[in-house]
Parts: sequence; structure tokens; C-alpha cells
Amino acid sequence: MAGHSKWANIQHRKGRQDAARSRLFSKLAKEITVAAKMGDPDPDKNPRLRLAVKEAKSSSVPKDVIDRAIKKSLGGDAENYEEIRYEGYGPGGVAVIVEVLTDNRNRTASSVRSLFGKHGGNLAETGAVSFMFERKGEVVYPPDVADADAVFEAAIEAGAEDVESDDDGHTIWCEATDLNEVSTALEAVLGEAESTKLAWKPQTLTPVDESSGGTLLKLIAAIEDDDDVQHVTANFDMSDEVMERLAS
Repeated sequence: MAGHSKWANIQHRKGRQDAARSRLFSKLAKEITVAAKMGDPDPDKNPRLRLAVKEAKSSSVPKDVIDRAIKKSLGGDAENYEEIRYEGYGPGGVAVIVEVLTDNRNRTASSVRSLFGKHGGNLAETGAVSFMFERKGEVVYPPDVADADAVFEAAIEAGAEDVESDDDGHTIWCEATDLNEVSTALEAVLGEAESTKLAWKPQTLTPVDESSGGTLLKLIAAIEDDDDVQHVTANFDMSDEVMERLAS
């Protein structure tokens, strides 16, 4: 579990995610509203909404927040959000993908471009870095849910493609179109996952040292703080020791 996922786990363990809890809930609620507005407000009839609700539940979003987000999609006052993907390079040549939901394309583009520039990176054309990633389904379980062999067996039986297990937990990868089916099958065996979502899986990782890594992590944090940004993915590889020092 290298790079971005590892860093997120370290931040969570050190309690750094607490301040971002309400912002995370807001982003997940926005995705639920958009998914419900674009399709059917019934999760059983809307695969994207079903996944959005599942991700929200795994992040401990309260049921009333989820219900309000779905109801909001039925009202005429619900904002019209546009889905946009930005791609660029961070310090050390690390590839970065930024996914947003915005009601103002110009505002968001200006903000993302500025954040890249302020933190030693640069925004690139669409397609400039996405070829370095694969769009996959990702299901994450904590390390104590079962041993690596048991998780691997359950994952393969559920139709997953690959499993990465380490001290931080188990990350299960599957085809994007199979995510709902695989996660449901896993839930029957292992219980509710920590996270269930569509993600960009790096095909290669870019090593970064402590100097570049510190600036890179500031870039990622700044982008994630933007209200229009839903997800940030980067293909960096950094040692556990360096990540622990940067998180302290």
C-alpha cells in the first residue's frame, strides 16, 4: 500500500483527519446528490448512487445526511455540477489526477492551476498523466479483519483481481464495472469495508525524497482542501520513515 494510500493511513492514525471530517461529509454528500440527480433516486436502481451511498456509509456519514443529499436532488434548487478531471505534475515529476464537481468551471480551473504553481507543480493537458493509471474498483479493509491469506481467498472468490496486504490493511482491486458486485460479496464474508470506491491505480510509482516529498504532500493537502475537489490521486513512492517524519 504505497504512496498516496499509505500517507492517508498515517494521517488518519495520527488524528489529522478529524478537522477535515465535515469537509469529507460535504464532498460525499455532493457526490450522492449528483448521482441521484443524474439517475434514479433509488440506490437499488442507480449503480452510481449505490456506490456513493456505500462509500459514505464506510466513512461514517450519518444516515440523515445521506437521506438529505438524495432528497436535495429531487428539488428544483439543486445545483448543476459539472464533472471535470485535471491532470498535472507535482514536485519530483509525480503524476497527479484531480477530480472535481463544480458549478463554476472557470473558478475551479483557476484555483487548481494556482495551487499547482504555488507548490512546485504544473497543470497539464487532459490525458497527460492519466495513461499512467488504471481506473479500478477499490475496497479497503483494516489489518485485523482477517489474515492476508483469508482476505486473498475471499477477494478472489468475490471476483477481485488483486489484493495488497500490509500492516496498514488490505486493499482489494477489481474491474471498475464489478465494484458493486465484488464489494457486496466481500461484505458477506468480511463485514463492512473501511472504504469502497472507484479509484485511479498507478501502473508505476515515482520515487521521491524527503525534500520533494514534503512539498508534494503540501500540494496534495492544499488541493484536497478546495471545496470543489472530490478526489486527488498521485503516483508517488516514499519510504515509511520519511512519511512518519513528515507527518510529525
